[in-house]
Amino acid sequence: MTTPAILRHAALAAFAWALTAMTLSAMTASAAERAPGERPLIAIVATGGTIAMKNDPATGAPVPALSGADLVAAVPKLADLARIEVTEFSNVPSDYMGPELWPGLSRQVDALLARPEIAGAVVLHGTDTLDQTAYFLDLTLRSTKPVVMVGAQRNASDADADGSRNLLNAVRQILSPDSGDMGVTVTLNHHINAAREVRKTHTNNVETFNSGDAGTLGYVDEDRVIFSRKSLRRQTLPLPERMPRVDLVSMSAGTDGAQVRQSADGGASAIVVAAYGFGNVNAPMYDAIQYAIAKGVPVIVATKVYNGRALPVYGFKGGGNTLLKAGAVFADDLTPDKARVLALLAVPRTKDRAALQTYYDK
Repeated sequence: MTTPAILRHAALAAFAWALTAMTLSAMTASAAERAPGERPLIAIVATGGTIAMKNDPATGAPVPALSGADLVAAVPKLADLARIEVTEFSNVPSDYMGPELWPGLSRQVDALLARPEIAGAVVLHGTDTLDQTAYFLDLTLRSTKPVVMVGAQRNASDADADGSRNLLNAVRQILSPDSGDMGVTVTLNHHINAAREVRKTHTNNVETFNSGDAGTLGYVDEDRVIFSRKSLRRQTLPLPERMPRVDLVSMSAGTDGAQVRQSADGGASAIVVAAYGFGNVNAPMYDAIQYAIAKGVPVIVATKVYNGRALPVYGFKGGGNTLLKAGAVFADDLTPDKARVLALLAVPRTKDRAALQTYYDK
């Protein structure tokens, strides 16, 4: 490249950087210039999790310590973007979240979104069950307003705590003009994932949530929020009057199927089996699944494999094709955990195999 060409290239690069800086400054100034009463109102619902934890001085281990109001106060930039209303739903590790708390959380978020002045909701949550809670909300919330689930991989005592950034990005996502009718999303480390497809993939890396074959919905960048696609596999089910008991049983090498039999005899309304490969089990597990189905307990077969679908392919005893003929339901590409979440809402409506399969095929 000649010297004049190099100079022209440098000038163009400098102009591009200046233009980006001007855009960012204009966005910030525009948000700050709006009177507080004119800024959008965003609901933040705190449930607990690592994002709300600090190290205990006595033990050095992270424990619940911060309220939702504390977390909002730690991100002063939020006030430049929106008015914030905090609801303290709970303050528990996400390992404590489940069917006992999910319906109440869904009703709480639905009530907030029903208020016309609220633009959207951020749900603060621990990462261990964040994808399951997100899917439950996606299945039960009726509003098309944006709902963003966020958490943190680092607690607030860590020097590289990521909770504040994730919270700020969630609010920025809600304020994006393209954020409506996207369903519940999980947004951490800038990546936007659909609730149905996302899963946790690393124990401590901040880049832990992704959507496998489906890919992310978009990205919260420095200057704007970019959506690349929309999830088409969504459905809405009503909350049941009473949550059923749905057991999750894992296939393991050499298992005798006793856990499936115990679930069927012990009062489970349905059983999800985390199977191998396309949805395969051994002969004793097959016999146990047959036993459960004969007792009127639906069995949903999901795959443990990270990518791909549970499909009734193999014809050996315990292969997916034989399980299908025995009356099992196949969970498509849902993880075993999420297959259970869907069963919690679908089984109270029907135990018919074909009808249940329709829910999993959507």
